[in-house]
Amino acid sequence: MKDFNLENRRYVIGGVAVIIVLLYIIRLFALQIASDDYKKNADSNAFLKKIEYPSRGTIFDREGKLLVYNQPSYDIMVVMDEEKGHLDTLDFCNSLGITKEWFIKRMDDIKDYRKNPGYSRFTQQLFMPQLSDKEFSVFQEKSFRFPGFYIQKRSIRQYTSPYGAHVLGDVGEVSESDIEEDPYYQAGDYIGKMGIEKSYESDLRGVKGVQILLRDAHGRIQGSYQHGKFDHRPIPGRDLTLGIDWKLQALGERLMKGKIGAIVAIEPSTGQVLCMVSSPTYDPRMIVGRMRGKMEKALSKNVWKPMLNRAIQGQYPPGSTFKASQALTFLTEGIINSHTLYPCHRGFYYKGLHVGCHLHKSPLNVVDAIITSCNSFFCWGFFNMMSNRSKYKTVQDAMDVWRDYMVSMGFGYKLGIDLPGEKRGLIPNAHFYDKAYNGSWNGLTVISVSIGQGEVCLTPLQIANLGATIANRGYYYIPHVVSKVKGRSIAQKFRQRHYTRASLYAYDLVIRGMRGSALHGTCKDLARYDFEPCGKTGTAQNRGQDHSVFMGFAPMNHPKIAIAVYVENGGWGAVYGVPIGGLMMEQFLKGKLSPSSEKMADEFSKRRIAYGKANR
Repeated sequence: MKDFNLENRRYVIGGVAVIIVLLYIIRLFALQIASDDYKKNADSNAFLKKIEYPSRGTIFDREGKLLVYNQPSYDIMVVMDEEKGHLDTLDFCNSLGITKEWFIKRMDDIKDYRKNPGYSRFTQQLFMPQLSDKEFSVFQEKSFRFPGFYIQKRSIRQYTSPYGAHVLGDVGEVSESDIEEDPYYQAGDYIGKMGIEKSYESDLRGVKGVQILLRDAHGRIQGSYQHGKFDHRPIPGRDLTLGIDWKLQALGERLMKGKIGAIVAIEPSTGQVLCMVSSPTYDPRMIVGRMRGKMEKALSKNVWKPMLNRAIQGQYPPGSTFKASQALTFLTEGIINSHTLYPCHRGFYYKGLHVGCHLHKSPLNVVDAIITSCNSFFCWGFFNMMSNRSKYKTVQDAMDVWRDYMVSMGFGYKLGIDLPGEKRGLIPNAHFYDKAYNGSWNGLTVISVSIGQGEVCLTPLQIANLGATIANRGYYYIPHVVSKVKGRSIAQKFRQRHYTRASLYAYDLVIRGMRGSALHGTCKDLARYDFEPCGKTGTAQNRGQDHSVFMGFAPMNHPKIAIAVYVENGGWGAVYGVPIGGLMMEQFLKGKLSPSSEKMADEFSKRRIAYGKANR
């Protein structure tokens, strides 16, 4: 008779044995095939993969002047699997001039996946960046005592002058998001943070190299693996040449010292930015090395916002510089012609609405209206366009046509300059006003946009681009800072012409007005120059002191420079905008300032504007 209990027990024991064998097989599969921990451990014992960093591309101005270059620096790297706590911590800390507490915190931070998402105990991790030559020498002598720690040769950026911080930008350590977005980077790498350092990061950074070194059983380096067969040399980054004239940049920053605002100059025939000044500014040499974070934090807390690039991020009412775009629109649309006369009796009056103006002759045509910067003329032109039912079915249709002209001139949207952070400004359309006024509005309701006030906002870059468009008689190139990238062409978009909707006939009349303004109008201070400047002032209303604005170009018939000057709380456009614009044009066209202009530049560099009032 069978013993079924014994029979069942045999099956149970056999099943348990099978399960145990399967578990061992699964575990061995996980350890040897699915997981690469042992492989990494074995590889780290036999090899050291040493990253070789490429030299970052250097930067030059339009004349070949060196602006940004590299200086040797040294990082201390650590491989946690090799360090394993076998370290004379006191000796190590004394060699680097750090405390034991700092050492412990830094080691913990390296192993923290939240702070260092690319962490691996088998690969080199950044322990301490950018040692000075003195620190490097002290550490190198003792490095054999510190297993797991290595010296990685790097470079840091150096700047040859205190100018152009907003254009050049800077380089800093990669963030967690940088690493997640681009597998090229690992913790401790550097990346362009602002300016062209950021915009042209992929060109400037180059390509990393790798050197595979063979180690013995004691971890000592024995030389290259297979004579360097699998090594890759780093490829240096591409050099950049800017369209910036550094002497012009230096003069602009000098003239804007103690003031808030911006200067932008453009070469009309190419779209190259000749200078870009944002004030207040800072010395780019302040934010390099291990002090970068501390200095950047201090600048970011400064109430005057020196890190804000007002040239492309400041959104301002353009004031009367905007009248040039209105003249172009009204002439092309047939609202006015060269003989149209509008009255001005100290301003625009209609059905109880009054927009003030200064004293000048009346009535006047479009050329004289630009020369005298007459508010009334452009209010009448805008009102008649919005009210013209024989040409536009509704005020909304008229407003959208007007908007289309503004957009074609580069307003209301980002121009696309090769710098990060550009703002778009604001050009309202019919939908904007329908929403604001519940559909009940007309030309009188929004009349202030005709003189560059109200809801209209432009960046100084857009105002300068208007000058370049007028200089070219109807087209512009997207403004760009970089003129050449070594080894490749600049982007196609920077070589394409963008035509406006305005007619050549309209541009000719506007240029006549701007030239007349420079000879005997609101820009008459420009009459002292022999290079035929053309200009348009702007006085942008503000809660406090008005902003001083200037837009112009020179020479009239063969333009080489277009410029915008914006000085916050500077008062009339003729007070700051015109004289600063004239000095900048002279510097670029003549190569230097005359003695009398140099004296004027010195005077303006000493002027300060505080609390909305101009002071000497």
